[in-house]
Amino acid sequence: MKKYLIALVALAFTATSCEEFLTKENPNAYDAVTYFKDEASLEIYSNGLHRSFETAIMDFINGDRFSDAMNWDGELLFYTSRYTQKDNASWSWTRLRSTNYFLDNVRKAVAKEEILNHYEGVGRFFRAMFYMDKLETYGRVPWYDHAIETSNEEDVTSLYKDCDSRSFIAEKIFEDLDYASKNCLGTAEYRSRASFVNKYVALAMKARFCLFKGTYRKYHTVDPSTNKVWTAEEKAQGTKYLQECVTACEEVMNSKIYSLSNDYRQMFISADGAGTYSQEFIWARDYNTALAVNNKDYSINDYMINAQHAQYSFNRDFVMTYLKTDGTPFTSGFAGEDYYKVSFADEFVGRDRRLRETIRYPGFTRADNKLWGADLVYAKTGYQPNKWLTHEINDAINGATQTDVPLIRYAEVLLTYAEAMAEQGKCTPDVWNKSVKLVRERAGVQSIYPTTADPYMVKYFLGEVTDPVILEIRRERGCEFTMENLRQKDDRRWHMGELLVKAKTGMWVCDQANALSQTRDVELDLNGDGKAENLVSAKLSEKKGFLVLAVNAAGITTPSGKPNSGAGHVLSNGTYGYIITNTSLVAGYKWENKKYVYPIPAVSVTLNEGLTQNYGW
Repeated sequence: MKKYLIALVALAFTATSCEEFLTKENPNAYDAVTYFKDEASLEIYSNGLHRSFETAIMDFINGDRFSDAMNWDGELLFYTSRYTQKDNASWSWTRLRSTNYFLDNVRKAVAKEEILNHYEGVGRFFRAMFYMDKLETYGRVPWYDHAIETSNEEDVTSLYKDCDSRSFIAEKIFEDLDYASKNCLGTAEYRSRASFVNKYVALAMKARFCLFKGTYRKYHTVDPSTNKVWTAEEKAQGTKYLQECVTACEEVMNSKIYSLSNDYRQMFISADGAGTYSQEFIWARDYNTALAVNNKDYSINDYMINAQHAQYSFNRDFVMTYLKTDGTPFTSGFAGEDYYKVSFADEFVGRDRRLRETIRYPGFTRADNKLWGADLVYAKTGYQPNKWLTHEINDAINGATQTDVPLIRYAEVLLTYAEAMAEQGKCTPDVWNKSVKLVRERAGVQSIYPTTADPYMVKYFLGEVTDPVILEIRRERGCEFTMENLRQKDDRRWHMGELLVKAKTGMWVCDQANALSQTRDVELDLNGDGKAENLVSAKLSEKKGFLVLAVNAAGITTPSGKPNSGAGHVLSNGTYGYIITNTSLVAGYKWENKKYVYPIPAVSVTLNEGLTQNYGW
């Protein structure tokens, strides 16, 4: 009977019977007395926490595919089929047990007090990371601050409790990060290769969390997990978070330890980024094939060029937010919306350097000296990413890659500081100059302190924001951090869910005089070699050697009987204009406020009657 109870409790807690959360009365008990002996044992255990919590390259790319900046082929399926109570992929609690077990035993080791405090800070940092993910995903979740023991009746009973409030969870996260930022050591030894949690990693993560919570409280009128209006105390809590965000950023900035690297693109394709770019990488995942520490998710090169995968491409509406080098908007100086008619090649002229360092442009080459232009089969909008695409043609060794992943960069601290100040009405020219200006000028863009709102940015954010400084900081965050797993979180905290399901736009294909028809295809040269290699067709022509995007042809098959990969894609003016993708998503899906949080998986609510489902689900 006891074994049955344990198995049932494990299932209720994790939503799947295959989770490792509770399979024994205490799966780690035999280790506690003998294992936690000294600083070395604490370091070894915490190294395991680092590896289990740190984000891999694919998590970065996959995270941002759900944002307003990206188009991908799986959007329709995700929003219509997976965004439901059946999706339990993120309702996992195994990492929390490992972390709490460490915290329960850290002070059994014999070491100096500052060492014990440091490792307790490391443990609390990872517990905060665990709950940050849960808070962002579900809003309300149960809080547990020690490893659950099935031999303890009170512990077992607690597994059936309801979720704690969003505000309670937020305060607990803040307490953990605050402790970590004050007790983790920050000497050079603990900042080695930007690989391990230290004082400055904790401060930067505290700033990230506080910005999220402070702006979430500002732009959301209700808690989406309960549909209740924020209380006066919760609103005050939001203000506190913004202030704490500023303080954390200032401590990192005033340390003078970090600065911006001069090579933006190289930071994302380096096998030694954790060492070479430690001036900007505050925290990084350090891969090393020689030590068998590899990123085995996929060969990143294959993932970025193989149409078998998710087929990511950038949204042209987002691409247009990149400034010109003189600091003025790309969209200024045009009659009406004629900026949409600029040719693909001309879009890259005189623009923010990050545009070319993020998206394949005509003339882009790699180690083979081949011109690697955009592939419309893979990237339906024409704006194919190159941010993580290595210079080498094959970066894989038996499916592994050594590219280090920057988890937190100094640029984020600077822009987080600027945004937190702006949201309080305090982003003066002085604040701007020591934050946004540095990031913008690194990209080769003249820094101009904004005094009037760019109409394009006002329109982009649905007219909800008109403050010129806030709009420019949002612009800068988008250009700087795209494909780094931050943009979707930004969309959600800014209450911009409508942008997530909006039809994505692509490159300009032809004008009225060159209109597409059932008898005429449009040939495109996107690599800059003077010869067309891509084809836009309304009749699904299969021309040898061409990469074909089908538009205006839903339900039609190719001459060889293949399904129409372009179904749902149209041109803005019917037979000519810019590409619009996933029109079927827009037609069949409506964003609702409840979708700012996921539903608790139905199986968990069924097995644990104490759980209350999130509002509206």
